[in-house]
Amino acid sequence: MEYVVIAFLCLGILLYFLLGGADFGAGIIELFTSTKNRSRTRKTMYQAIGPVWEANHMWLIIAIVILFVGFPHIYTTMSVYLHIPLLIMLIGIIARGTAFVFRHYDAVKDDMQWLYNRIFRYSSFITALFLGIIAGSLISGHIDSEAKDFVSAYIYSWLNWFSIAVGFFTVALCGFLAAVYLIGETKDEYDKRRFIRKAEFMNIAAVIFGALVFLVAQFDNIPLIDWVFKNTVGLSAIILASLSLILLWYLLIKGKTKVLRILAGFQVTMILLAISYAHFPNFIRLKNGDAISLFETVGPPKTIYSLGLALLLGSILILPFLGYLFYKFQKKEE
Repeated sequence: MEYVVIAFLCLGILLYFLLGGADFGAGIIELFTSTKNRSRTRKTMYQAIGPVWEANHMWLIIAIVILFVGFPHIYTTMSVYLHIPLLIMLIGIIARGTAFVFRHYDAVKDDMQWLYNRIFRYSSFITALFLGIIAGSLISGHIDSEAKDFVSAYIYSWLNWFSIAVGFFTVALCGFLAAVYLIGETKDEYDKRRFIRKAEFMNIAAVIFGALVFLVAQFDNIPLIDWVFKNTVGLSAIILASLSLILLWYLLIKGKTKVLRILAGFQVTMILLAISYAHFPNFIRLKNGDAISLFETVGPPKTIYSLGLALLLGSILILPFLGYLFYKFQKKEE
């Protein structure tokens, strides 16, 4: 049953990045949109994420619950040594959600809309940035479980060049996902061209920050190149990600937008697979060279059995209705 629990954990993290990350990316796209076009971007964004934006946080909640119940040592280590970036990320999620509601559903349109818009844009950027910083910190080897002072234990664990580079790479990926998703949400040719340009911009930014991640990893003695290129799965995933990107831009040039979202999601999935496969099941790398493994820190068998059963039964009840929710609102917009 522990394999079922781990599978749900991986699925929850992946879907949160693909769906929740695209929501963050919508705010990032708006941040990098000219003032005259921001109202057009907001209108398209409301159509895309308005009905389902809150449902995407379900995947984050599932991942947190799985770690808390099934892998308490990993949950504790993250909560203690990364409590500052986790707090900033959660504040960002709350701030952007609040701003999204008030600027879209507020009955009174007044000067506060100016504030709501800025909170939404900047909190989207900050949330995606710190999501990446947390992910980078888990594999960077900077978490020092033997630290004797506050700065070494709770600041340098995440405030390092590798984690920051991963943070900006995450921002670019979220923006890329959102731009590609938004292309299919509008029938206006002008808006389509705008979102295509945004996708190109975010794609270039992702390549630049991705290269920066590898460069910083080399200086920081993080075996990222070995993880990605020196095993069959990682190398295959990178090749498939590259091919899917080429196909995505070919279809864009041809004006075919039906499968763009699938290709963008597939590409990001392959990138995550390439990075994570080689050091799986290790979830956290520590500064002393040790690693915290999912299998070695799994909870008691009865707990894992109950958790796995709850996840299986919950997925049967929730996933069909969640799929229907997306389908229904997509049909409504059409």
